[in-house]
Amino acid sequence: MSTRGGGPDRRGVRAKVEAQRAAERRAERRRRVLLAAGAVVVVGGIVAVIVVNFPSSSSSSGLGPEGMALQTGPQLASVSSAASGQTVDGISCDSSEQVAYHIHSHLAVYVNGQQHSIPYGVGVVEPVPSTVNGGTFVSASQCYYWLHTHAQDGIIHVESPSQKQYTLGQFFDIWKQPLSTGQVGPASGHVTAYVNGKAFTGDPRTITLQPHEDIQLDVGTPVVPPQSVDWSHAQL
Repeated sequence: MSTRGGGPDRRGVRAKVEAQRAAERRAERRRRVLLAAGAVVVVGGIVAVIVVNFPSSSSSSGLGPEGMALQTGPQLASVSSAASGQTVDGISCDSSEQVAYHIHSHLAVYVNGQQHSIPYGVGVVEPVPSTVNGGTFVSASQCYYWLHTHAQDGIIHVESPSQKQYTLGQFFDIWKQPLSTGQVGPASGHVTAYVNGKAFTGDPRTITLQPHEDIQLDVGTPVVPPQSVDWSHAQL
């Protein structure tokens, strides 16, 4: 049969070409859909890895360099007048930290119901600050006393060349701040003391520093009930 004038053969060829092009377009659309789906999976995997390897900052909100909650409120006293290298109560200041006996206690002080923070740098002579996990952590440029603080989180580090008993009074002596039943640093008034949530009725100077011990001193009134301390995030 003749193919002139767009006869049946030419129309059949044209239909085949259009069908092939339509198939190619469908294949291209499928390919794009598959590529998009793959990208979503890859991005989702990356997000999952990020979530797994980098915890949300909100999970550690308020925690300082040592994984403990930072203390708020004004400092109880500065470290400007603290011991600067001389031996205090038989405790020397060494060029490096002594770790034969290494424990941590927590101290919180409230004055007339308001928390007053324990500053970093007590027992750290010529402290050098650095930013760690969004908070300040200090190291010594000269020496460390066996009782000292690295961050403003109330943690007292006991790092001694031998295992022996140390007291809260010795820490305050290194700080060069008074401590008695009627005074904590510059704050005066009746002192209510708690150790691990229980009332301590003796001289607060005699409170011994124990591993993961919670010490709370309330000066004046109102007396703040003993506050729990979360050690679960600390590597101490």
